[in-house]
Amino acid sequence: MTETPRHRSYGLTDEQVVEMYRYMVLARKVDERMWLLNRSGKIPFVISCQGQEGAQAGAAFALNPKKDYIAPYYRDLCMVLAYGHTARTELLAAFGKPEDPNSGGRQMPGHYGDRSRRILTGSSPVSTQIPHAVGIALANKMRGEDGVAYVSFGEGSSNQGDFHEAANFAGVHKLPVIFFCENNRYAISVPQDKQLGCINVADRAIGYGFEGVVVDGMEPLEVYRVMKGAVEKARAGGGPTLVEAKTYRLVPHSSDDDDRAYRSREEVEEAKRTDSLVRMKAYLLENGVLTEAEEADLVAAIQEEVNEATQYAEQAASADPGTLFDHVYAKEVL
Repeated sequence: MTETPRHRSYGLTDEQVVEMYRYMVLARKVDERMWLLNRSGKIPFVISCQGQEGAQAGAAFALNPKKDYIAPYYRDLCMVLAYGHTARTELLAAFGKPEDPNSGGRQMPGHYGDRSRRILTGSSPVSTQIPHAVGIALANKMRGEDGVAYVSFGEGSSNQGDFHEAANFAGVHKLPVIFFCENNRYAISVPQDKQLGCINVADRAIGYGFEGVVVDGMEPLEVYRVMKGAVEKARAGGGPTLVEAKTYRLVPHSSDDDDRAYRSREEVEEAKRTDSLVRMKAYLLENGVLTEAEEADLVAAIQEEVNEATQYAEQAASADPGTLFDHVYAKEVL
């Protein structure tokens, strides 16, 4: 008797796991293109998701974009792609073009937002999105709706007051919110053992009266399994869950950081060998969901999509200088 592939036992179809992998590869290719554009002087800044795509894809597929709101943090490129953004929209943001749906080119890259897709607008100070997501969850509960709010953040952000106040409020009121910590081991240059007095960020959940779960963030299917349970519990009135996905940031904190100052090249290379894209590709091939040829075609198509998006975004019209102060100062009413 042939053993059922893990994804099917979790309720995912073959088509869904291929799509999950496609978003992971798309996020990686968009991210890599942004680094090239930055280093060639064409865009000013990159804040990367490389290494965290699997955790985001697994989480995204457990949510329902038609009713669940997300409050992503600056590394959640794969998450917002799964929620309806594209290579073109994110490259428009990178170039600061007014067609950018996140902010009309007014924000730095990685500052996501799209009311039409239930993506809450983020800001530069870390953790400020966490109380906002809890507010959405409170609104859902007050309206009697079964939507869930998802909020992501790094382990460094879990040390901020915004996280603790939001978690306490959510726990007291049993709100339908998922706190999703993408623990990539470094808060810029500070390793986890110098940030946390506990072993896991998830250990903090019990202090607020709800469950904390640790999952291997390099295993997208396991993240999906854990997130699916958390989402179902939240919809049923069971309150919040703190999910900690253990990941690894493969590149510097941002395009302005030199990570050689605080971690070895050997450590980074070892992480690349066990990255979520490597694991997911191996899983799909081993279970006959994709062939080597099909995987190669998928990657080639994504690369072409990114090339087209880059050309479009670079050639798109720049903002009218006359709009510089729009949304900054109130306009005089005569």
